[in-house]
Amino acid sequence: MYAAKHRGHSSQQQQQQHVDEAVMGGVANGHGHRPAAPRPAPRRAKLKILLVVIATNLVSVYLFSGASLSVHLPASAPRIHLWDSAALMRDLNATRAALAGARAELAALRAQCNASSHLLESVLAGLGAVHGDAPEARDFGGWPEEPTGELKLAIEPHRLPLGFHANFGTDELFPGLGFACRNFQDELAQYMAYDAGAECPDDDALALQLTLKGCEPLPRRRCRARSPAGYVEPAPLPRSLWSVPPDTTVRWAPYTCKNYTCLVRRARARGGAYFCKDCFDLEGKERRRWQADNGGPGFSIDSVLRSRAPGTVRIGLDIGGGTGTFAARMRERNVTVVTTTLDLDAPFNRFVASRGLVPLQITLMQRLPFADGVLDIVHSMNALSNWVPNAVLEAALFDIYRVLRPGGVFWLDHFFCLGPQLNATYVPIFDRVGFRRLRWKAGRKLDLGAERNEWYVSALLEKPMT
Repeated sequence: MYAAKHRGHSSQQQQQQHVDEAVMGGVANGHGHRPAAPRPAPRRAKLKILLVVIATNLVSVYLFSGASLSVHLPASAPRIHLWDSAALMRDLNATRAALAGARAELAALRAQCNASSHLLESVLAGLGAVHGDAPEARDFGGWPEEPTGELKLAIEPHRLPLGFHANFGTDELFPGLGFACRNFQDELAQYMAYDAGAECPDDDALALQLTLKGCEPLPRRRCRARSPAGYVEPAPLPRSLWSVPPDTTVRWAPYTCKNYTCLVRRARARGGAYFCKDCFDLEGKERRRWQADNGGPGFSIDSVLRSRAPGTVRIGLDIGGGTGTFAARMRERNVTVVTTTLDLDAPFNRFVASRGLVPLQITLMQRLPFADGVLDIVHSMNALSNWVPNAVLEAALFDIYRVLRPGGVFWLDHFFCLGPQLNATYVPIFDRVGFRRLRWKAGRKLDLGAERNEWYVSALLEKPMT
């Protein structure tokens, strides 16, 4: 050991001596501030490095090109493939299965943690009661008291019987319930107060009021909807398109009128603030709609269809379509149109269905229940106008743009506004959405006097192809 130390010490002395000689030599030559220049590498070593780099790149290109690298061995020897897609797929599937199992275990652990948390809360509450502590106010997710019965089933999540589902990304299903329902909890509790398995209460008016207040969608109920007494089968197509159905197809309790005759007479009565008052008179003004370009601010159906390639307008949506006359006219031209409408003091949805058309009860605040880019045409007459808040209108227009396919058209029909609003407010909104104008007509509404400066605008707007 001493010898090893001595040899190490001697080696260090020799190295120090060489360094001192080098420094002294440098000083003697006047270049003490410059280190000794490195010896140049042999040219053959550089060439070997270059060949190794080239060979490595060639192998990388060969492997990642998708080819298989096989060694030429005898026929009896197994072939080795370094790029085996089948093996990679097996590994990927095994990884997916392991990930799904891990998610299921995580969901089970979460359930156990929730149960432990509830148990701990119960123990702490019991200890607090023993010591005389005041109980803390419980949180019921925004409800004033803990929901029970059918309301509890309607608003709380439900655990999946088979546990975590990869498609859902969860182990629970949450009921669809409008966020605004929390603002009208008394009315919602009343709506959900029924006998499960029995006939539903006669509360159509309550359901409509909740929907109009923004409680949309309403929760589903476990009761049987009432049917009209003495129900009669509807007329067959195409006669049903222009036939007023029998009164026995409707339960009239929620409405002011108690038969269709009363609704038809509204169109010819003076006064009365009724929604779509002449919509049920299929022999009057309703039958003449969209038949011709009359020089006013509207378009005819045929002129709109002629603006598209023949046969390319096949399915569409009519927003706020009343009793479905637009859909009926399109049905005569082999175009299927869904009509959104509301039962505002009249059975609009049943009337549309009796004509052999498809009604959809939905408000303007609700996202359209269609996938992106699936409709050829969307039409709206009077439903969109200056009564709608600007932010809501713009969101609705973007939603219409969403459901239209590239090249689909939005037919804005009789949009009502005041003169100063048109260019200052609404034209910028339409431009922001991104439609391309195909037709645009603006006309004065003069029935209440020119001094009111009221306008109607009709436009045919195309969603760009790219």
